[in-house]
Parts: sequence; structure tokens; C-alpha cells
Amino acid sequence: MITKEQIIDLSSEALADSDRFVVDVTVSKSNVINLYIDADSSVTIDHCVALSRFIEGRLDREVEDYELSVSSAGIDYPLLKHRQLNKYIEKDLEITNNDGVKKLYKLLSFTEELLNVQEATVKMLGKLKKTVYAEPSELSFNDIKEIKPYINF
Repeated sequence: MITKEQIIDLSSEALADSDRFVVDVTVSKSNVINLYIDADSSVTIDHCVALSRFIEGRLDREVEDYELSVSSAGIDYPLLKHRQLNKYIEKDLEITNNDGVKKLYKLLSFTEELLNVQEATVKMLGKLKKTVYAEPSELSFNDIKEIKPYINF
């Protein structure tokens, strides 16, 4: 069986000289592999294709059949790595705490343990929306279940 660690090792090798990195990997019992990557800049379809070809060139389908899907960690995908947060400084995030309560925050900065944030409240002014930010506060990563980018249309 192909392991998650194999895919991470191969991906890390392929991405070593770039600003791209592995966010998440899943491998099912039937060898369906889903690989999600992100970058400090951006991820293109060409980046995903190149990584897919690199991995396919190192795995032998004659030995073990598999299905590989490589994609970027999309805007609706949770932020799983601290490194991903760099792109969201001074931007809004939807943060779900361990009790399942979702709130909107602007990310000011972060450390390995804490997020420095401002809670955001969206107020309607007639037909217009205005976001009002509270005083800065800190959230512990231990108290957070999920972090997602917030897109305001």
C-alpha cells in the first residue's frame, strides 16, 4: 500500500526549490491519493501537473495501482499549516472554536501558539455592509478547531 509518508516525501523532494509546500495528503485503502498544496505566492494548474508527473514518475503502477489527484488548497479549504497564515495577515478569517462557534476575525499577526486578531462584526448600513473591528485580542491555537479564509462578496 502507498503511504501518506511516501507521498509527503516525494512531494517535498519535488517542491524543495520552490515556495510551494504540502498542506494535506489522504490515501484511501484503495490507493486513491488526494494531495493538496499551497504556496507563499500562488499555485497554478501547471504546478499541480508538474507535481503529479513527478510523483507518477516515481511510483510504479505495475507494482501497485493508484489514483492521484493533486490540487491547490482552495479558498474553501481550511488553513492547516501556520505557513499558510502569512498570506492572510491584515485579512479576514472565519475561525471556529472547539465548541463549534464561528466568528469573523482580522488576522494581525501570529506565533506558534497564538493568533493576534481583531474580532469583526459586519453591520448593514442600508444596502451597504460595513465591517467593524474590536480591540486586538489573542486566540490560542489550542482553542481553535478550524480556520478558513473569509471571502466577502
